[in-house]
Amino acid sequence: MHALRSLSLMTRLAAVLALGLVLAAVAAPWLAPHPPELTFFDGLTLEGAPLPPSFKFWFGTDLLGRDLFSRVVFGAQTSLIIGLVANGVALAVGTLVGVVAGFLRGWVGSVLMRFTDLMMCFPALLLAIVLSAIFTPSLWIVAMVIAMVNWVQIARVVYTQTLSLGERGFVEAARSLGAGPARILFGHIVPHLVPTLVVYGTLGIATTVLLEATLSFLGIGVQPPTPSWGNIIFENQSYFTSAPWLVFIPGAAIVLMAVCFNLLGDALRVALDPTLSARRT
Repeated sequence: MHALRSLSLMTRLAAVLALGLVLAAVAAPWLAPHPPELTFFDGLTLEGAPLPPSFKFWFGTDLLGRDLFSRVVFGAQTSLIIGLVANGVALAVGTLVGVVAGFLRGWVGSVLMRFTDLMMCFPALLLAIVLSAIFTPSLWIVAMVIAMVNWVQIARVVYTQTLSLGERGFVEAARSLGAGPARILFGHIVPHLVPTLVVYGTLGIATTVLLEATLSFLGIGVQPPTPSWGNIIFENQSYFTSAPWLVFIPGAAIVLMAVCFNLLGDALRVALDPTLSARRT
């Protein structure tokens, strides 16, 4: 609790903004004034250009005359869904591989870790592009693709910590008292991994949002008309000079979400690690 009370003003602001983004994503159907795919007849100028921000269209309109505010709000929902699903699957797979490899060791651990090392050799973005090109892009496919790319770092960290915990005195004591493998694993090792998983889960949301935006900007992520911050920038990039709000606003949303969850992840790391908390006091 002392660590939580000592959080910096910047971290508290990040927490408030992150909560606001999450609430906006959850309440998107009620918060957005218009359906994201609705095209307005008066949503373009007489020359066919997007309208600037106004009382009716808070963020202006896009190249098709759709309300940009509504699309950005629903884009937050898309990013949050992908972030939670992809991050959850990556955490589950990485934790399973790391714990099994670190606890069993031997040839099983060697095979799992060599496979993990092989997956880490591929650049994450390149591998995601290849997988997205193989499968038909959709919201859930993009989430699975990102999960398949991001689990390897988690597996490596969990493997190292499982090896270290297996040599700790409390595990040796439990083993000498006759505790079975299942009791040692789920009663002594896995609970000590929870703080690490919480931190990586928080930081992973920022990574996932950035990767999803990159894939959507390249045209192999979430496909229109489903709004995504990445494909909003992709669709409107030709108006970068004449209507910069079309690119700046979704870009600022991506940066804001990434920064907020990175700050939260760092704060959780300090709060959940007694050694780091002691250094700050």
